[in-house]
Amino acid sequence: MSGLHLFEGYGIELEYMIVDRATLSVMPAADRVLEAQAGEIASEVEAGPLRWSNELVLHVIELKTNGPAASLRGLAAAFLEGARRMDRILEPLGGRLMPSGMHPWMDPLRETRIWPHEQSPIYAAYDRIFGCQGHGWSNLQSLHINLPFSGDEEFGRLHAAIRLLLPILPAIAASSPVAGGRLTGFLDTRLEVYRRNQEKIPSLTGQVIPEPVFTREGYEAEILQRLYRDVAPCDPEGVLREEWLNSRGAIARFERDTIEIRVIDVQETPAADLAIASLVAAVLRALVTERWSGLAEQMAWPVEPLAAIFLDTVRRGEEAVIADEAYLRCLGFPGSKATAGELWACLGRETLARGSADPEVEEALAVILDRGPLARRILRALGGSADRGRLESVYRELCGCLVEGRPYLG
Repeated sequence: MSGLHLFEGYGIELEYMIVDRATLSVMPAADRVLEAQAGEIASEVEAGPLRWSNELVLHVIELKTNGPAASLRGLAAAFLEGARRMDRILEPLGGRLMPSGMHPWMDPLRETRIWPHEQSPIYAAYDRIFGCQGHGWSNLQSLHINLPFSGDEEFGRLHAAIRLLLPILPAIAASSPVAGGRLTGFLDTRLEVYRRNQEKIPSLTGQVIPEPVFTREGYEAEILQRLYRDVAPCDPEGVLREEWLNSRGAIARFERDTIEIRVIDVQETPAADLAIASLVAAVLRALVTERWSGLAEQMAWPVEPLAAIFLDTVRRGEEAVIADEAYLRCLGFPGSKATAGELWACLGRETLARGSADPEVEEALAVILDRGPLARRILRALGGSADRGRLESVYRELCGCLVEGRPYLG
C-alpha cells in the first residue's frame, strides 16, 4: 500500500478451515483447492478481486483483497462469492469451509499437516523451533486488517490509535469458545493460545499489545532488532529475519507502509468480518483525528494497563468490566465504568452513520452489538454442553451461514 495516506486503502484477509463435509473434522486439502484454481500447486493465486493463498497448515486457506481496496463497501459480497467458489471446489473432494476462530475438536498433535510446498523452509523453521503441532499454531483462524500510513507522523498517529483499541477488540470479535472438544472458559481461546505459542522466545509476541513506539527508526531499534537478535541462536540461517516474525497483536509492515491488526477472530460470514472492520476503521479515524483525546495522551499509554484490559476481554468478551476512567475517557465514554459491550455500543453510535456500510454489513453489526460476539452466541446455542453431537449441530450451521451469507443468531 506504499504511497497511500491514512484510510485511503484497506487490506482484508480472512482465514478458513477446510473440513470433511460429512464429519466436519479437519481436512488437509488447501493445496488441492489452490491447484484447482491455478492449474498447478501454488502458494497464491488470483481469483477475481481477491487472492487465495496458503497458510502454515494444509487445512487452512486464506482469501484476501488483491491489493488495497479503496473502500470497504462491496467487499463483503466479494468475499462471500470467493468463499462460495472455494466451497464448490471442495464439494467433489468431500470437503467444505468452516468459519470461526478455532476448530472445536481438532487434535493438533495427531492431525496437523504442515504446508509442504513453496515457502516450506519458513514453516519448517517455525516447526523446528517451536513445534507447530499445537492449537496456537495449527488451529487458529483470523481476520487481518491492513491500514496504510505515509511517513512517521501518520505512522505514529495510527499506531497510537491501534494500541488503544486492541484491548477491547475481542469483545466484538471473539469466536473461539471451544477447543479440544471442551468449553475452555475463554470467549477468545484463539488469542489465549496465540499469546503463549512462542514462549520459548517471549519477545516475539511480547504482551500482544505493542510497545509505545511511534517512529520507524524507533520501531526497528526497539522491537524488530531485538526480535532478530533473540531468534538468531535458533535461526542461524536467518530464514525468519523478516518483519512478519513480529507476532504482536498489531505489527508494522514498513515494506508496504501498513499496520496489520491481527487480534480479530474470523466470523461466521464475510458480512460480519466487514462489519467489524468498518467499525474498527471508523473508531480509529476518530482517534487519529483526536476527536476524544489528544495525540500526546494516546501515546502516553504504557503496555501494562492495556494488556490487563485485553486479557479480561479475551476471557469474558463483551461482559468484561472496564473501570479505568482514563481509558474510557480516551475513547469518548462519559462514565467511570462500563462493560466492553457498553463501550462498543457507544463507539458504534458515535462513529457509524446509518447507511455508511452495505446493508448486510449493517445487519451483521447490529447482531454483534445486540446479541454479543459470535463466541457468546455459540455458547448460548450449546447451552453449557460440549458433547460431540451438539458441537456438530452448531458448527454445521456455522458452515451454512458462511456460504449462505447470513448471521448466526445463536
